[in-house]
Amino acid sequence: MPWIELHAKTTSDYADSLSDQLSLLGAQAVTFQDAGDQPIYEPKPGAMDFWQETIVIGLFDYELALKPIIVYLEEQQAAGLIKSFWLKHIADEDWERVCLQHFKSIQFGSRLWVCPSWQTPPDPDAVNVILDPGLAFGTGTHPTTALCLEWLDQHITAQNLVIDYGCGSGILGLAALKLGAKRVLAIDNDRQALDATQQNAERNQFTNPEMTTYLPEELGDLAEPADVLIANILAQPLIELAKRFSTLTKTNSKILLSGILIQQVDQIKEAYLPWFELKESKSMHEWVRLSGYRR
Repeated sequence: MPWIELHAKTTSDYADSLSDQLSLLGAQAVTFQDAGDQPIYEPKPGAMDFWQETIVIGLFDYELALKPIIVYLEEQQAAGLIKSFWLKHIADEDWERVCLQHFKSIQFGSRLWVCPSWQTPPDPDAVNVILDPGLAFGTGTHPTTALCLEWLDQHITAQNLVIDYGCGSGILGLAALKLGAKRVLAIDNDRQALDATQQNAERNQFTNPEMTTYLPEELGDLAEPADVLIANILAQPLIELAKRFSTLTKTNSKILLSGILIQQVDQIKEAYLPWFELKESKSMHEWVRLSGYRR
């Protein structure tokens, strides 16, 4: 299937916000490219550094109506937030190569690293998740995923049964296993994401039943409720799934929710109030992580 690749040239200060907006407008993936020739040296753990002049590249379905996106970009250009933008038709396999080219090893918390499969981990003695995202979402570079990985580094304990709902590439479930969880149930409504998760599990030497994948309708009721439930999706699906999540957990089970914009926090808390106590939050740019426990 052909794709439309949208390139927008902007500054380091605005690159991350523009990435978030392109995701909200329907981008299937977003990557960054140096607009000049400026090297970036090793960033601080968990940091997201951009070039002074950065090209933000969004991948859109060829059949998606692009007019609202172009109008938005014209407004941003008129306001001086982006310098220029252009469109490019691109084949599926070419976009995958571009995505992988810009995926680098990143540290989260004190122990956890996410490393692309084609690079040697910077710290072989760390907790290293080896990842090949393919076209499935999830490399750890987006704030929503980074917030989850930081939380997992601090909260996963041995023998936890974990549900990763909306698993994408499997990055969060694999991090939980690497940090000591006994088993992960990875759920996604995209079969391609489940395939990527299974491949990444094998790459990290995890097999069934340590990591098992399901479409949502395949999961059914659990004989053993989860000790930890992670859901890094978007606000509306999170609201719709609140009651379902209550059936997948037990009293005092931990819950971690991400993919939430700052202005959506109150809606999420209200939806989860009948079953969950959401006590802690942390934000990165415009995104918020909520965590708590099952009542």
